Amino acid sequence: MKASAFVYPWDVAGDPQAPARIADLGVDQVTLAAAYHSTRALTPRHPRHRVVTAEYAAVLYPPGEAWREHTLRPYPAGAWAPGDAYGEAAAALADAGLQVHTWVVLAHNSRLGAEHPHTSVVNAYGDRYPWAPCIAQPATRAYLVALAAEAAVRPGARGTELESLGWYGLAHLHAHDKTGGVGLGEAGQYLMSLCFCPSCREGYGRHGLDAGELAAAVRTALEPVWREEPCAPGWAGVEKLLGESTAAATRAYRDETARTLQEEAVAAVRAAAPEGFQVLLHADPVSYHCGANAGVDPAHILSVADGVVVPCTGGADLLAPFAGQRRGVLAANLTVVTGMGGSPHTLAADTARARDLGANALRLYHAGLASDADLAAVRAALSGG
Repeated sequence: MKASAFVYPWDVAGDPQAPARIADLGVDQVTLAAAYHSTRALTPRHPRHRVVTAEYAAVLYPPGEAWREHTLRPYPAGAWAPGDAYGEAAAALADAGLQVHTWVVLAHNSRLGAEHPHTSVVNAYGDRYPWAPCIAQPATRAYLVALAAEAAVRPGARGTELESLGWYGLAHLHAHDKTGGVGLGEAGQYLMSLCFCPSCREGYGRHGLDAGELAAAVRTALEPVWREEPCAPGWAGVEKLLGESTAAATRAYRDETARTLQEEAVAAVRAAAPEGFQVLLHADPVSYHCGANAGVDPAHILSVADGVVVPCTGGADLLAPFAGQRRGVLAANLTVVTGMGGSPHTLAADTARARDLGANALRLYHAGLASDADLAAVRAALSGG
C-alpha cells in the first residue's frame, strides 16, 4: 500500500537531514501542513530547536492578496513558520524524491473565534466555542471554501487532505483542558455540540423545529447526563434523551449543512487544481460525529472526493463502512508515535488488518514528532524487516 507520513514545515526547514531521513522510512509521499491550528510540538532531531509553539491557527505560506478585501481571512504564521515555510519544506522534500500533498485544517480556529466571536458555535446554554467556527454561517462557509482552495493547491502539490471539513463541537484538545469531570458519552457530546447561532436557529426552523424550544429541550435532556445517569450508547442515546423525531430533525439539518460544505470545498479545490490533483477528506463514517475527522455519509463523500483518511489507531473498524463503497482511496491513519498512544512496533500487523478491512493506502502520524526508536520501527515495518 502507498504510504505517506505527516510532516510540519518546521520539521524540515533548517534541518538539511530531514528530507532524506523521511524518505529513508520507505514512504512514497508526505502530507505537509499548509494550514494548521495552534499547537505545541517537539522537534526531537532539529539542529536549531526542540519545541515549536504555533500560537494560533495560520497558513504556513504567504496568503494571497485577494484576502485583503475580506473580513474573515487566514492569518499568516509567526516566527514558527515565517515566510513561505510550506514552500521551502515542500521543495526540499520533493528534491528527496517524495511526492508532496498538502494538509489543510479548516473549521478549527481559536483565533478566528476570539477575534470574530459571532462566527463560533454557540451551545444550548449560550456558551461559545471559539475553536469551532459554525459551518452554517454563510460568511464562514465562504471563508472555509476559499481557504480550502488556496491552501490545498500549493505549487508542486499533487493532492490534498482536508481536515476538519465539517462540524466541530465540544470535544477539543484545549490547553489545560478541564472538561473531563463528567463523562458525557456520545449522546452528551452531540447535544453539547448542537449550535444555536442565528444561522443554525434559522436552519432548525427549515426542518420544522422552533429553535428556542429546541434549546430548552436540549438543556432538559442533558440533566440526567450531568447526574451521570446511565445512557444508551450512540445515536440511540440521543433519541432517548431528545426524542426520536426531534433528534432526527437536528441530524438532518446538520448532515445537510456539512454535506453541502464538503461539496462546495471539494469543487473549489478542483477548480483551482491541475488535472489529476487528488482530494481526500479526513473522515468518520458516523455523520453526527464532530471534530478533525468530520462525520460523513460514506456513499456520499466517496461520490464527491477521491477518497478518505480514516483514524485507525486502536482499531481499524471505521474502515468497513467506506470499504463497502468499493471506490476511491481508503487510507488508514495510524499513529506511530509511542508517546502519543501509537504503536509503531505493531505497524506491520496493523497494516495487514487495515488491508483486510479494505484500506488501500497508509497515513503515518507523524514523522516529525516520532522518536528515533519509533522511526526505526516504521522503517523496519515498511521494508518488511
